[in-house]
Amino acid sequence: MKELVDFLVLIIIYFWKFYKKWKEKGKDLLFVNTMMYIYLSFVLYFTLMPIMSSLPFIFNHPYDSMNLVPFIDVLNGRGDFIRQVVLNVIMTIPFGFLLPLVKKNVKLLKIIFYTFLLSLSIELLQPLINGVRSSDITDLITNVVGGIIGYVIYLIFKPLTIRILNYLKNK
Repeated sequence: MKELVDFLVLIIIYFWKFYKKWKEKGKDLLFVNTMMYIYLSFVLYFTLMPIMSSLPFIFNHPYDSMNLVPFIDVLNGRGDFIRQVVLNVIMTIPFGFLLPLVKKNVKLLKIIFYTFLLSLSIELLQPLINGVRSSDITDLITNVVGGIIGYVIYLIFKPLTIRILNYLKNK
């Protein structure tokens, strides 16, 4: 229920700041930018929410620093590490696919850089917003791998994607 407030804020921001501006640029850009916005909203849901109701309490718990030993859970066989690795890869595949559609002329190194920044932001904010969550270098690595996979999928489907966006543009 607390997440509902966050989603309402995201919906208000979308219509107040972005919808009209993106719509004026064409249906194709409205579609792509809206897909990225929805995707990022769900990333927030799965990684950081609830945010709004947590803000007054962010300093009421200790901040645990990031685990800097890559794949320590995997090496030690702790928990559901395979599930976590797979979910972290899957989480950023759409980012690697959508980013070149939103921001033109994005090559692999920029995908890696922007996916790294997205993941690092999430990992640093998780323990701050929610004292239960922790940050891990493994998540950072697997998120970047997901972004790379998404970019490769984009490259494979680029001709089809361009045809679909041109159809939307001319509709």
